[in-house]
Amino acid sequence: MRRLFPVTDQTSADQTDREWSLDELAEAYEYPGLGPDGHWLRANMVSTLDGAAQHDGRSQPISGETDMRIFGTLRALADVVVVGAETVRQEGYRPARAREAFAARRAAAGQGPAAAIAVVSASLDLDFSLPLFTSPLVPTLVLTGAAAPADRVAEAAKAGAQVVVAGDGTGVDPARAVRELADRGLRRQLTEGGPRLLGQFVAADALDELCLTISPVLTAGDAQRISGGPSVTVPHRLAPACLLEEAGFLFTRYRRI
Repeated sequence: MRRLFPVTDQTSADQTDREWSLDELAEAYEYPGLGPDGHWLRANMVSTLDGAAQHDGRSQPISGETDMRIFGTLRALADVVVVGAETVRQEGYRPARAREAFAARRAAAGQGPAAAIAVVSASLDLDFSLPLFTSPLVPTLVLTGAAAPADRVAEAAKAGAQVVVAGDGTGVDPARAVRELADRGLRRQLTEGGPRLLGQFVAADALDELCLTISPVLTAGDAQRISGGPSVTVPHRLAPACLLEEAGFLFTRYRRI
């Protein structure tokens, strides 16, 4: 992996043209320091050169080995992974797992063995028999609105999920979701999409950081962009924090200014 834009001023020659260790990746993607009431929402997405966030409805075909190593690293650094219900259905989501390579780092940060998964769903149209709900290392959360169907709320709770109300109607208020998770001690937050959920976070100005992998492929077609949904009145400008390259893939990282 070749570093093109250093995270710090301590870049050395031996950090180029080789595979980085997981410790090096963890240091490069470390969350910023958070005060006692602070939280940080980071998104991790992949896009083709022509702007597609998926191929045949899934992100895996446009990803790569190093992208998946970074994906795993970001999960290992997070307190919670926030994901939309459609992405859970399309990508076959499973619980986050404990990884020995990150155990000491998580313990030092006061974190549990693995990140919780928080699923955003207004209808709670989810298969609660899946391992994501029946056998997670830490309980899965379901973020929904106060007017969510009562029978589905009961079904989620019966399956062992923690139902978190983050909206006054049927839907979820993105900014409130961030606060509700932080209030539960889940302050290092990571969202993996899909595009509609990321678009909601962007429109609510709740996103602090974007980690975007640019895949060196063209797909054409009508696939979604990484962010969809309501537009913002004034585009949000972010500042570059890191740029890595490997095998034609660009691994970018932008932060709120």
